[in-house]
This record gives sequence, structure tokens and C-alpha cells, in this order.
Amino acid sequence: KPGWASLIPIYNIYVLIEIAGRPWWWLILMLIPFVNIIVWLLLCIDVAKSFGKDAIIWGVLLLFILSGVGFVLLGFSDAAYEGPAAG
Repeated sequence: KPGWASLIPIYNIYVLIEIAGRPWWWLILMLIPFVNIIVWLLLCIDVAKSFGKDAIIWGVLLLFILSGVGFVLLGFSDAAYEGPAAG
């Protein structure tokens, strides 16, 4: 996906949902309070798996809890996209 897609609100979450291999309607779930926390956790785990990373360390610790640092580390790592983890 192009880098500019990460700068557009809401569309960036849609792109992340596509990368994780989840259905588009998960974007609607992200708008529901408290449900969005569970959905975000599952998305972070799926994105970590999509890049061949460990689900606990990368998915939960770095991408979910430390999102700002985790996504930058994932972007600059040597990990390659292996395809959607879900589905």
C-alpha cells in the first residue's frame, strides 16, 4: 500500500484492516466504544502475524500497547509482508 494512505484518517484504519485480512465492516466496529479496543487488539495481532512476527511480543506489546513505537519499528524492520493472517 502507498505510504500516503497512513496519513488519511479512517482510510488508514481501512488499509490496516485490509493488510490484516479482516472484512471491511470491522471499520464500523472501530467506531463503537469499548468494542474498538478488542478490535484494535485483534488487528494488531493479525498485522504482526502478517509480517511473520510473534503475536505476543509484536502484536500485543509493541503494536497494541506501544503503537507509535511499534509501527515505526515494524516499518523499519526487515520483515516482509507474507499475506493476510486472518481468513
